[in-house]
Amino acid sequence: MRRQDFYFDLPDELIARSPAKERRGSRLLCLNGSDGGLSHRQFVDLPSLLSPGDLLVFNDTRVIPARLFGRKESGGKLEILVERVLDDRSVLAHVRSSKSPKPGTGILLEDDTQLEMLARHDALFELGFPEEGVFSVLERLGHMPLPPYIDRPDDETDKERYQTVYNRNAGAVAAPTAGLHFDDEMLETLRAKGVETAFVTLHVGAGTFQPVRVDDVHTHKMHSEVLHVPESVCQAVAACRARGGKVIAVGTTSVRALESAAADGALKPTTGETDIFIFPGYQFRVVDRLITNFHLPESTLLMLVSAFAGYRNTMKAYEAAVAERYRFFSYGDAMLIERKDNVDPSEVGSL
Repeated sequence: MRRQDFYFDLPDELIARSPAKERRGSRLLCLNGSDGGLSHRQFVDLPSLLSPGDLLVFNDTRVIPARLFGRKESGGKLEILVERVLDDRSVLAHVRSSKSPKPGTGILLEDDTQLEMLARHDALFELGFPEEGVFSVLERLGHMPLPPYIDRPDDETDKERYQTVYNRNAGAVAAPTAGLHFDDEMLETLRAKGVETAFVTLHVGAGTFQPVRVDDVHTHKMHSEVLHVPESVCQAVAACRARGGKVIAVGTTSVRALESAAADGALKPTTGETDIFIFPGYQFRVVDRLITNFHLPESTLLMLVSAFAGYRNTMKAYEAAVAERYRFFSYGDAMLIERKDNVDPSEVGSL
């Protein structure tokens, strides 16, 4: 299974660099994994495509304003992207500068707030924050960490739109983008129809944008992310199964959280870290349907979707999305996918 098998041509103008006027204003490409059937809908149609008794599982992580700008005490400019908050006074971060800071080096932010480079852990830097605390400094000076393909500075709109309306647990440095399409009115419509909801937490790391650099997919090493799947979610999934409903993951992060918590075969409460890598051949234990955005060529997220819907189905759906000029990536359009059972990994590369 090669990385190049998951490549597709994407015209630059199809990359959504700004959100739709309204959250629910996106298109929805529906893919039936069983037969590869496609239909073109609007996201506002979603309630009509779900049934009473279904369960939507959302990721309630909150994106922190994780990008900081400053300079070294020696004067060289640098950019910081927080990867993970360790505690109220320290973080792990990516630091971009002409020369990497050494332990003990001071870093001055835009208003001269001082940080300290404490240690280096491979590609990440452990940074110490002042007594004011990490979240206070980030809220005051941080910028929303827009993905690298949104090649513009963040603005006031991004503070609201690069965040789900149901966020509550701060810690992500990238949004669970499938959830960006839901507004309060949509959630109320779904509840009124009898669609149940549950919430996991997976703090999305910057590694979600890292390309797969190895040719052999099996040798790729996933980044690790913090997750929490509470007992209430396990009970909600069991109740959904008992009444004959479908478990619908909102976003690949919800998939990874649920499937991580069911790694031993049965879904159970889980708190810790996950580096689960899902690609064709994976047998899903929890998720029946998936709501997700369109993902980058050769990305682990496209591989996850191919494992869920089948490789040929997925790549043909992406070909159709390009032809129909859907908007791609974080601020783009969405897919609703019905899982294909018994996905054959040998079909990868067969197109």
